[in-house]
Order: sequence, then structure tokens, then C-alpha cells
Amino acid sequence: MADPAFAVVGIGASAGGVEALTALFRRMPPEPHAAFIVVTHLAPDRDSLMPEIIGRVTTMPTVTARDGECIQPGHVYLNSPVSVLTVVDGRLVLKPRHNERNPVDILLASLAREFGERAIAVILSGTGSDGALGLKAVREAGGVTFAQGRGGDGPSYPGMPQAAIGTGYVDRVVSIEELADGFAGFIGHMGLSSRHDIAEQRAVVEDAKTAIYAALQQRTGHDFSRYKDKTFLRRVERRMKVHQVTDLPGYVQLIRTDENEALALFRDLLIGVTGFFRDGEAFGRLAELVIPKILEGKGSTDAVRVWVSGCATGEEVYSLAILLREMAGNSMSAPRLQIFATDIDEEALTIARLGRYPANLLTSVSPERLARFFVRDGESYTVTPEIRECCLFSPQNILRDPPFSQIDLVSCRNLLIYFNAELQSQVIPVFHYALRRGGYLFLGNAENLTQHGSLFAPLDKKFRIYQRKDSPSRLPAMALASTPGSPRPSRPPVPARASKGDDVVRQLERRVLERYAPAHILVNRDGEVIHYSARTGKYLEAPAGAPTRNLLAMARGGLNLPLRSALREVQESGRPARRDAVAVQIDGDIQTVDIAVEPLPEIDGQPFWLIIFTDIGSARSSEEIAKAELARAADRDGALLHLEQDLNQTRERLQTTVEEYETATEELKSSNEELLSLNEELQSSNEELESSKEELQSINEEMSTVNAELASKVDELDRASADLRNLLDITRIATIFLDGDLVIRNFTPAMNAIYKLISTDRGRSLADIVSHIDYDGLVEDVHKVLGTSEPLERRVVRRDGSAHYLMRIVPYETMYDKVNGAIITFLNVSDMVKAEERQRLLVAELNHRVKNILSVVASMAAQMARRSTSVAEFAEGFVGRIHGLAKTHDILSAKEWSDVDLAELLQAELDAFILDAARASLNGPKVELRPQVATTLGIVIHELATNAVKYGAFANRIGRLRVEWAFDTGKNGRDLVLTWTESGGPPVEPPERTGLGSELIRRSLDFELGGRAAIDYRPEGVVVTLVIPATAEIIQHTEGVSP
Repeated sequence: MADPAFAVVGIGASAGGVEALTALFRRMPPEPHAAFIVVTHLAPDRDSLMPEIIGRVTTMPTVTARDGECIQPGHVYLNSPVSVLTVVDGRLVLKPRHNERNPVDILLASLAREFGERAIAVILSGTGSDGALGLKAVREAGGVTFAQGRGGDGPSYPGMPQAAIGTGYVDRVVSIEELADGFAGFIGHMGLSSRHDIAEQRAVVEDAKTAIYAALQQRTGHDFSRYKDKTFLRRVERRMKVHQVTDLPGYVQLIRTDENEALALFRDLLIGVTGFFRDGEAFGRLAELVIPKILEGKGSTDAVRVWVSGCATGEEVYSLAILLREMAGNSMSAPRLQIFATDIDEEALTIARLGRYPANLLTSVSPERLARFFVRDGESYTVTPEIRECCLFSPQNILRDPPFSQIDLVSCRNLLIYFNAELQSQVIPVFHYALRRGGYLFLGNAENLTQHGSLFAPLDKKFRIYQRKDSPSRLPAMALASTPGSPRPSRPPVPARASKGDDVVRQLERRVLERYAPAHILVNRDGEVIHYSARTGKYLEAPAGAPTRNLLAMARGGLNLPLRSALREVQESGRPARRDAVAVQIDGDIQTVDIAVEPLPEIDGQPFWLIIFTDIGSARSSEEIAKAELARAADRDGALLHLEQDLNQTRERLQTTVEEYETATEELKSSNEELLSLNEELQSSNEELESSKEELQSINEEMSTVNAELASKVDELDRASADLRNLLDITRIATIFLDGDLVIRNFTPAMNAIYKLISTDRGRSLADIVSHIDYDGLVEDVHKVLGTSEPLERRVVRRDGSAHYLMRIVPYETMYDKVNGAIITFLNVSDMVKAEERQRLLVAELNHRVKNILSVVASMAAQMARRSTSVAEFAEGFVGRIHGLAKTHDILSAKEWSDVDLAELLQAELDAFILDAARASLNGPKVELRPQVATTLGIVIHELATNAVKYGAFANRIGRLRVEWAFDTGKNGRDLVLTWTESGGPPVEPPERTGLGSELIRRSLDFELGGRAAIDYRPEGVVVTLVIPATAEIIQHTEGVSP
């Protein structure tokens, strides 16, 4: 670790920095008790000559920084073109440069963290705003800050110094001469703390504290007597070092005589660690008490409006934006965020708009927020576009410029402490006016609203969170120029009554004014219109809201800024002012107007101004004006080019004259030395210019490459999007994509069978849309899948029962395996369900039929057992009947147990008994028999055929069989009558007793079919008549005649 007694000075510079650095080190004492670390903007592909240039003007060792080198007092360290320079544990640390645009911020932030009160930040000439944030960090750590001012050798490029000054954290703005001449004495005070002396002189300390408390109370109105002693004395010591005061009595004398010093100490005492989520407990209470209320009930068509007044470099703005985005979510139904951030310092606003901060300034941001809302770029972090796009930064003077309106939350932290009671009384009503009903105000810990209890009610006194009361609100008058202490205008003067002799003249003048004079108005100091002439409606229109006479509030588009600046110029100078060729938007066209503002004599001490509007030509469209502007721009460019050429020639002649004068008046040796020094400086300047040019060229090339890559990625994304869209359009599987909040991202056309979705339903919550499926647990199932990341399947049915679906829910995973929603598919399985149902019915039918067949078999067996005289007789008859039943079963199997044609059944049974088909004839209409009927009738036909073979027509070779069937309608309904007629067989004799076959036929017809059978034993042959009821359960239909 380096010697802790010496100071470490961080110096940042850019364009014009070579001159400033050589001037500074040329005047620097030879052995200062400090180390100097210089960071400039260098091109990464060129060796820098800065060590040689600075080494020629100082005796201190001047080297390019090396990684791991210990910092030593009396040394000058310069950054390398290819590295980013920081400090860790008293040693220099070089990190690879990755297009870093703020190396000065990075160095100064590391000095603040490493050295604290021994750190000194110096910002010299340069463009841009690099160094402002780092200087701010040094000041907050207790270090001292300087910026190069315009006096003496002022900065050639004031961008960097002005940006640093704009933060409000610069202790002293000095010229190079003042900085160099005072450095020796100032550095002598760094590290030589007077705290030991203070501890030994308690009485002196107490007296000094009392005097300083009194001065602060008198100058600022704040009592610091209860402030922590150590912190108070540390801030006092810092101010003593800034002014190089050696003892407390000397500082007491300074604060009593210098009014600005009391304010400077007051600011030092209030400085905390400015950064993201400063005072985390206050932001926690804000998230708990306020943000849920302002988000409540707001959807995607609504906006949350926040105003951050005095936003400085934007840390608090982005903190609020992050907090709001976290609590509002990223779903399509989240409200829009609009954060208006204002400040009077445009340099600070430039830093805020960039949203780029060194890593050392983001220590209070959690890793989760850092990963989600920031993008790392080398040693810096940039706020993501998601957050930056909802923040609008604009310059505004809260004491003069109109406020915003309909605001949900106003944040104004540590700004009111700089205002006296009178200004606070002017600003607080502005916040009340800007807030919508029930809006909230967020102040700093050192601020309160005790004098404005009628406007705001405290929600949390500790963290200064207030809510707007619904008391009448009126916007305070906004002055056109900063005129503190000026009296408010009285009522406009009433003109004296004119004599009767002047009436005609006055009427004449009024008529001329009304018809021929240009439009004009009369305003007072507060910008309120006292009188309108005719035809002013072309330039003024009443704004929305409460009625107002404020001129700037009524001015049409394009008139506000010219009127404001002209009125301010007239008020400050007392002379007329003009604004020519002002473009005014009127009903979509643009009218060019000349504006003249003239002061009028004061009446009762109150000033008034006359404003005259004169049209230039007629109103023109935007296209016509654009063409005219291009023509004028070409003329102006030519004139400017001519002026620049003249100026360059004049400069060249002046330079020549100066050089000739120096050559004529100085000795040759001095002249040569001066010329040599001048050449070296010019060489350094040329090097810097070339480096800048090359850096810009390199950036342009990188941007071109990035743009080409981006265009390629966009094309790929377009193709992938088109492929996905076509895939979704042609697929027949109903699919819907949801985010983590069940908001619809996309869906396929087949989803219309489940939900009646249209294209505008994207962005809506699925829970808000009624489905056609008879299932209410979809939302719970999706949440379960999102929580467990496990797929889920369910069978669902349409409410009308017309379709069955297999619903499958799977998690939607990003390319980083992060679950970011769910995908739901509905596969139509209606055909499968029908097939399963049919299969169940077939199985049930088969079971029923098998049971019936077994019953028939059991019945036949029982009857044959009773009638048979031997086992052989039983076996012969039983087997034959089983074969007949099997034939019927074969037919039913071939028909898949559907209806069977009667003729087909007869033919199948007879084919087993006769070889000559001509011996049997079949005649009758086409009849379809139910499977159960076919089984029973098949057994009956088998019995008849068996008897015919044994005893009847088929017992010889000449017998014939004729089977006829027809429908007959009797008193009992319609019957199917089948006649079995045998002939040509052996003579027939009636049996002595009823045989088993006859009994089986009658029982089958009677019990199974509800019919009857009649057997006539004629000598020429048996005639059997079967009568079967022609019901739907027995016969399917009849059609035509069977062959």
C-alpha cells in the first residue's frame, strides 16, 4: 500500500488538453507531495507522445502507466491508448479497452473508492461530458474537485469542464494559472488533518462549532447543532482545505464574511452518496405505499406519469423507472410509463440521456437489477432501451417555466433545501397543481412541508412521502424573466373618459385599427393578456383545462419560444424586439409571421408590452416551406463559406504578422526556441486531431459493420417470422402461446374451435375470454405448469358434446432455458373417442350374443338329453346342431355381426346337405335379419334340412325342396311367413310322438322370436310354415326380391 500521507490527483482532458496540461505542469512545483494520474482520449492504434510532451515541461518522472505499478508521490502517470486505467489497493490496474467512451469517469470513480478524502479531481479542456460522473464520486467521497474556468488560459473546448460544473459538485472553478500556483499550498493541506489539533483544543472546537452553527442558521435557516460531531467537523475540515485555511478561528472568520461559503458548507453537509436507489429505505417505502396505488386499475391504454424535478445526471430518474417497471411488469396489459425528468443544467441532462455510468457508481444496484436493466460495456454500464425510452429529459426552470400536468408522482429530492421560504412557497403550489387528484410527492430527508399542510398530507413523515389534498389548485403566475422581488402588477389602468369632440376621431381610429391594422395584443409583466385586437384567434387558442389569460399558454404551435425570448429581451433591455419569419401552425398549414414586441410607458409603476403579429404572405403547406427552406439554406451556405474563407485569410495574415513581429524584436536564439516549442505543440495538436479523426473513422467502420449485421439479423428474423406465421396458418392443431401472465402472444387458426379469437385478441388475458370447452380448471393448470415446468395432459369436451380434445400444456422456454410462458395445444380426438365407443358397444354386443348362443346351446343340450336314448344318439344330434349353429356364426362373423340376408342364410345352411343346387329353390323378397334372429332361424333351418336328409326330400336322389317367404298383414300386425315345402321324397307318415327336432323348432320360434311354427305331414312331402313377427327388432328392412 502506498504512503497514505500524500494526495492523488486525477486529471481528465480531451480536445485542447495538451495545451492545458503543458501549462499546468510547467507551473507545477518540482516536488509536490502528490501523485498525478492523467487520462486523455487517445486513438487505440497510435502511440501517444504525451509522456514526452509533458516530460519536457516538468522535472517529475512522467511515464505511461504499467499494470500493477505502485503509485508514488512526485510522479506523473499517463494512460495507455489501448487500456483503461483504474486504481486498486494503491496500484495502477490496466484493463483492456473495449470502445470505452468515458475513461476519465472510470479513473476518478476508482480514486474516490480507493483514496476518499485524499483524492483530487481536475477536469480540463475537452468535448463531451466524460469526467462529470467521476468528479461527482470524488466529491461524495470527501475529496476536492476542480474544473478549468474561462478566466486566463480558459479551456479551448469547454464541454467537459461545463459538464462537471453542471453537476454542482465542483469546489472551485479556476484558470490554469490559479490552479497551478495554488496547488502547492493546497496539496500541503491534503492528508495533514487538523483533527489531532482539534482534539487537543476542545474549547476552541466548541466555540468554533457554535459560531458556525449560528452562521448556518442565519444564512440558510437550518439548525445543524444536532448534526453528528465527527461528520460535521470532517465537512468543515474539507472546506478549510479547499480555502487553505489552517485553523478553525480562521474559518469562522471566513464563513462570517463570505455569504457563499455558508451555502457551500450547507451543501457539503447535505451531500450523501448520490447514485442509484440512494436512501434504499425511502425507495422501499415508496414501493410499498405509493407505487401500488398509482398502478392500481391501469391497463395498457393508460399511462403512469412521473415528474422528477432537479434530476441532475439521471440516477434517481432511472431508479424510479426500474422500480416502476418491476412492479408494473412487462405484459401487454401493463400501463405505459412516462417519466419527465427536468433540470436547468443541460450538460447534466446530456449525461442523463446517455444513461452510461461507470461500474463503481452502481454498487447500490442489486445483481438482478444490473443483469435485467443494464448492458455492460467494458468498465461501464448502459441503461437498457426499455428503461431509457420511458424517460424524457428536458431543460426546465421550475421558477419560471410552466409545469407538467396530470402527474401521478412528483419526486423532488434535495432541491428545496437550496430555496428560501419565499421560493419554496412558490414551488410547492406548482407541485400541487401538477399532481392529479390523490397524487404523491416524494422529497429528500432534509425537506418538509410543515408550512403547506393545506396542500399535502403526510403518508410517511420519516421518508418524506406526501399525498396531495383535494384543495383548490391554481397555477401560480410564471414570470417571463427572473425578477425576484419585483412587485405583482396591479389591475390594468382604466383610461380617462374622452371629451365629446374626440368621439368621431376615436371612432375613426377604432375603425381603422379594426379593419386595417395588424393583429395585436397587450400583456402585463406576468404575461397575462390585457387586451385583444381583432383577428388574434389566428395566433392564439384557449388551452384545455381551466380558463387562462396567460399568453404563452394560449400561443399556437411555433409561437411559444419566440414570444418568450422576445418578451424577456424587451424586459431586460427596455428596447423593442423582433422575431422575424416565425413559422406558426394553423389548421395543418404553416403561416410565416413577423413578431414585434414594444414596451409601453409604465402606468402606476406597472410595465406593459404591445405585441404585433404581421403575416408574411399566405399560409403554406409543409412541402412548400421545405422547398423554400432548402433554397434559403443553399444561399446561406454560400455566404457562410465566403465568410469562413475571409476569416481564414484574416487569421493567416494575423499569424504571419505576429511571427514577423516576434522575429524582428527577439534574439535569434529565443526565436529558435520559441519556434521549436511552437512546432512541438503543433505536432501534439496534429497528433490529437489525427487520433480523433481515426477514432471517428474506426467508430464509423464499426457502426457500418454493426448496421450490416443488424440488417442481416433483421432479414433472418423476418424470414423466421414468416415461416412461423405460415406454419401456424397451415397447422390443424389448435395451439395458443401465452406469457407468464396468461396474456395471449399468438395462436393458430384452429383455435377458433376452442376460443372465438381474432387478431386483436393478442395482448389480452386468456382468463378474460370465454371458451367452448366444458372445463374450468385451465387457468390453474397453466399456473401449475409455470410453477413446476412439467407438461400436463387432460381430456376435455366441448360444452355441446360435439367434439373431444386432448389438451396438452407445456412450458415455453427461451433460448436460455428460462420459462417465459406456456403453450397449450388441443388435439381433436373425436374419431378416436367414437372408435373407442364403438369398440365398447361391439364388445358388449359380442358378450351378449355369446351369452345368448350359450343359452341356446344349453337349451338344445337339455332337450336332447331328455329325448335321447343313448349317448351316441345325443352326440350325433348335438354335434350336427352345433355345426349348424357354427355356419350361422360364420355368416355373422363375415358380416361383422351386422344384419344377415335371409336368402343368404338359407343358401348357406342348404349347401351343406345337397350337392345339386337345382333340387332346392328359394323365392321371396329381400329380408335383412337381426343377428340374434339369424342365429335362432339358422338353428331352425338346420333342423328342417337335417330331417329332409334323413326322412324327406333329400333322402333320395329325386326329391325337391321349395322355400318361399312373403309378408302378410293380419289382425296381429305384419308377419314374415316362410313356407318349407318338400316333394318327391319317400312317403311321409305322421310321427307317433313329437320328435326332438319338431320340439326345438316350435320352442325356438315361440320363445326366441315370438312366432309360431306349423308342420303338416302330407304324403307327398312335409310342409312347414314359419310365422315370424316383422318388427324392427327382428327385421331391419325389406327391399326388392331375393334371387
